[in-house]
Amino acid sequence: MILTLFQVALGGAIGASLRYLTNVGAMRMFGPGFPIGTVIVNIAGSFVMGLLVVALAKKGGNHLAPLLMTGILGGFTTFSAFSLDALTLWERGQQGLAFGYVAASVLFSLAAIAAGLFVARNLI
Repeated sequence: MILTLFQVALGGAIGASLRYLTNVGAMRMFGPGFPIGTVIVNIAGSFVMGLLVVALAKKGGNHLAPLLMTGILGGFTTFSAFSLDALTLWERGQQGLAFGYVAASVLFSLAAIAAGLFVARNLI
């Protein structure tokens, strides 16, 4: 149990750091007007989750799930940040942008996890 908790904590630190760096990079590239960093993180995280679900199951790597899925991806993906970003856009009076943000995040994240599953199932 302690080892598993350590894996989750270590993975969470790695994932959160990667999320921070992604958001900083996106802010520098695209500016502060739209939370594109969160969109990128959620889509990438969904894709990698799809890959890992298949890869870990097929390769007998489920013992790595606490580190990789709960820890790294749990720290990396940002649904709570997504919710805050959507509400912030709404409260700024940018309802159209808020709806676009929610729709893009949900639809592209679902497409990314399906793509990750497809790629993993056909390559592994």
